[in-house]
Amino acid sequence: MRVTESETREQAINSRGLTTIAVLMIVLGIIAITFPFFATITSTLVFDWVFIFAGIAQIVYAFQSKGAGRVAWKVILGLLYLLAGIFVLTDPLQGALAFTLVLGVTIFVQGIIQISLAFQMRRASPNWGWMLVSGIAGIICGIFIWSSFPFSAVWLIGTWVGINLLFDGMWMLTLHSGQPHTLP
Repeated sequence: MRVTESETREQAINSRGLTTIAVLMIVLGIIAITFPFFATITSTLVFDWVFIFAGIAQIVYAFQSKGAGRVAWKVILGLLYLLAGIFVLTDPLQGALAFTLVLGVTIFVQGIIQISLAFQMRRASPNWGWMLVSGIAGIICGIFIWSSFPFSAVWLIGTWVGINLLFDGMWMLTLHSGQPHTLP
């Protein structure tokens, strides 16, 4: 198979983009670990705005639906999203406590998925071990978040988000180094 110059250029651009994202994740991870309270509040507020925008989108979508029953349920769901977002916006520390539980579950599930993917990639990439380590760290982080709730939620969430970003950036950076691999 012959590789053309445009294919080589496209691979180089994709590689640079992936490297940039990986390095950005590593830098954000270090910042979050250094300033855990700031990372906790920032994560909570980002999550909050996602809920607000999801609520607005759900309500707009509801009025485009056909049938009164479906519209009512979609409006109710949109209002729940919107109210949850407003609740967190008015009291970010209480939101951080709730977000801690949600994030603990998310990081735990992400760890399980990463471990599964790592074992699937072990033949395709010599650096699959970093993804495995990231998955194991995610599971440990998720369990630790649950077990320390609510006492250390304000600083813990930012620290663990930082560690998770750091490990994700590391496996992304190392997984695609060297020759490109394809998955089976």
